[in-house]
Amino acid sequence: MKKKVDFLIIGSGIAGLSFALKAAPFGSICLITKNSLEETNTKYAQGGIAAVTYPPDSFNKHIRDTILCGDGFCNKQIVETVVKEAPDRIKELLKWGVDFDRQPDGNFELGREGGHTEHRILHHKDNTGLAIQEALTRQVKATPNIEILENCFAIDLITQHHLGELVKRSRKDIVCYGAYTLNLGSREVDTILAKTTVIATGGTGNLYDTTTNPSIATGDGIAMVYRAKGIIENMEFVQFHPTSLYHPGERPSFLITEALRGFGAVLRTADGEKFMSKYDKRGSLAPRDVVARAIDNEMKIRGDDFVYLDCTHLDPEELVNHFPNINKKCRSIDIDITKDVIPVVPAAHYLCGGIKVDENGRSSINRLYAIGEAASTGLHGANRLASNSLIEALVFADRAVNESIKEILKIPFNDKIPEWNIEGTSHPEEMVLITQNYKEMQQIMSNYVGIMRSDLRLQRALARLEIIYKETEELYKKSTLSRKLCELRNLINVGYLTIIMAQNLHESRGLHYTIDYPQKKAGAEF
Repeated sequence: MKKKVDFLIIGSGIAGLSFALKAAPFGSICLITKNSLEETNTKYAQGGIAAVTYPPDSFNKHIRDTILCGDGFCNKQIVETVVKEAPDRIKELLKWGVDFDRQPDGNFELGREGGHTEHRILHHKDNTGLAIQEALTRQVKATPNIEILENCFAIDLITQHHLGELVKRSRKDIVCYGAYTLNLGSREVDTILAKTTVIATGGTGNLYDTTTNPSIATGDGIAMVYRAKGIIENMEFVQFHPTSLYHPGERPSFLITEALRGFGAVLRTADGEKFMSKYDKRGSLAPRDVVARAIDNEMKIRGDDFVYLDCTHLDPEELVNHFPNINKKCRSIDIDITKDVIPVVPAAHYLCGGIKVDENGRSSINRLYAIGEAASTGLHGANRLASNSLIEALVFADRAVNESIKEILKIPFNDKIPEWNIEGTSHPEEMVLITQNYKEMQQIMSNYVGIMRSDLRLQRALARLEIIYKETEELYKKSTLSRKLCELRNLINVGYLTIIMAQNLHESRGLHYTIDYPQKKAGAEF
């Protein structure tokens, strides 16, 4: 099947859905997702969305907090843009039906999380992402001009390389004409031609054994852009959420939101000792990179498998009211958060790098945009400030729509695009080989490219991953295409980029901490 649309959107989280809603009046839209429309990283975001709403908060404070957390790697212009445009994006969420918690007087009930100096987190209980996902999904399904293709996997972007044309001068010559997609039901490969293509595929959490991300977070968009010769950057900055529920065998790991620490919960070792003051004067409300390393260090020096998050000193009624889902989950494994401490461990959570884009979401490939976690905008720098991700997705989706519609009527379709070459992909897939390589890849990344790194660990990771890469590429060439095989291939690509970029950063900064280059930042030295 060959389809032509004005806008092809790959991904159905907050970035993809909000882009679709805003672009709908300007052209035909095909929104594809490899699972159901509702199954996204956005759905699992508990804490909230950051935006300046009331004094004593201010744009300058939010900007300062973001840049300080980003450890000198943020693009100040981008930070200012996102922070200042955030209030208008919040108004749009309200218009689309998102219901944020309010105080009796009608004002928003604002939370505070690590790295924030003010209460500025809008939230819906402890399932803010789900509330946003459900509201945007309803709006998209009610918009006639948006075609939704579920269980549709984007295999590769279509560029001049598929026309047999070599790009000789620079990356600026590369043009995206759409994507080849795999119908996961029929196993047929379709060609979707688009005037504008938008990558909104989320992050890379499944590179690691332990992650808060759902199984869909396999770096698909980043890998596709990398194979299409687009610019990828800052992949070494992988954020590990400090507090996922320690419950061996469960995947993804259940997230214990940072908002709980903002509400007053404190971290303790397995024997009950408070420890965060040893690492940072902000204690349990230090930025995520500091807290995750502190927990990792305490676990290693004590030989423990977890630390505790203690809420038992907080008002029990307010605690359960504010965090009903955490309470429900913990109750299901016989933990009463009002009386018992919660065992927690760090887990891979968010990627601060990705597809390099400009202030309007444009990638280095013509007619290709990237928004959401898949994009590297310059906002997060070396470490993301909590709850800045959802607002970033909204701001850049808005800016990408406003930029892309300027040219949409002038762009012709390229009718020379060939059908997908299926020669050599007729053998049954070897699931045992795919599954084993998937597990080995996760072990390599977790053991050598995790919270604490070294030159030797990175070197070993690269050598091990190279073997799996060669095996998987050979398997890809001769096997019937499947979601699992394509996801493994994509994860290996982004794993390689993570290692290479970590090797090239000869210092400890933000989320990239290496024992070979001790961090100079005060309050974060171990």
